Amino acid sequence: MPEGLHLSPWSATALAALLAVAVAAMAHRIAAVVLRRATAPVPVVRAVVIACIPVMRVLLPLIALQLVWQAASDDLRYIGSVRHLNGLLVIGGACWLLIAAIGGLANGVIAQHPADVEDNLTARRIATQAHVLSRTAMTGVVMAGVALMLMTFPGARQVGASLLASAGVVGIVAGIAARPVFSNMIAGLQIALAQPLRIDDVLIIEGEWGRVEEITGTYVVLRIWDERRLIIPLQWFIEHPFQNWTRTSSEILGTVFLFADYRLPLDPLRAELQRVLEAAPEWDRRVGILQLTDVTERTLQMRVLVSARSSGLAFDLRCRVREALVTFIQREHPDCLPQVRLHGQGSPLVPAGAASPAPGVG
Repeated sequence: MPEGLHLSPWSATALAALLAVAVAAMAHRIAAVVLRRATAPVPVVRAVVIACIPVMRVLLPLIALQLVWQAASDDLRYIGSVRHLNGLLVIGGACWLLIAAIGGLANGVIAQHPADVEDNLTARRIATQAHVLSRTAMTGVVMAGVALMLMTFPGARQVGASLLASAGVVGIVAGIAARPVFSNMIAGLQIALAQPLRIDDVLIIEGEWGRVEEITGTYVVLRIWDERRLIIPLQWFIEHPFQNWTRTSSEILGTVFLFADYRLPLDPLRAELQRVLEAAPEWDRRVGILQLTDVTERTLQMRVLVSARSSGLAFDLRCRVREALVTFIQREHPDCLPQVRLHGQGSPLVPAGAASPAPGVG
């Protein structure tokens, strides 16, 4: 070989590194095509593969480079630092791969149970478990990855050992600081397993009505009806009572209260209620009744009980029924609106809330 073609040790190593990266890239492309086709009949596995393919595009070259650096001569300048840096990148890439696989698995499981159906209780339960458990697992992977990276530094082992062995003020402060993090993680596992709430559940918390929009590893996002967001730590749900309107089913009953004079006939009002319900798309045809629930010295109290498939539909149905029945009373029986009767023969009837006639007025 001519003398000009001789390569320095670093040049030969760099050439080998370029060749290794090219081979890794080619292997990645072939493996991606094969795995996509092979996992097509299994949607969950396919979701994991699709999530991991972008990560492997980076991780495979890093592994190939690490093999080249390990095979290189120890006499090369800075080879130790290059090996260490590449090793850290491989650890980070491996953690990234695990996180992507966990996320792909969760998304694949959720995709198998769509929530855009009328009875989506099972889908919401599975989605909640998948979200919470996957994020808890991702947190564990990140912590393990950081620990492995730190252990590659000689001083980190000594620091870690001294911290574990210490039982003084540092240990107390660290325990107090870490308590909210671990308590929320444990609360997340409890919520995922016991499921007192799920994604898209309707909750009443601190007097606020809203739907569960997101469950993270540390908090729950409640989307309030007026588009505000209420952020609640996971631990709060373990320690405080709250209302869940969709715990076992999204079906719910709604009430409408009406007040009228004693002279109002109830049968026409019941017939009007039935007519309104038959024309209402929100009504699920389970419950639709009008009852006289109370009488006072001035008015009758009537309760209308209606049913709907969800709390949102129940609210709309209540508004529709309330407006229709009030309009019916105003149109057909205006004299049966709440009245105030004055003592004395021939005294007029005054609508409730109106000012009484002045003394001496006949």
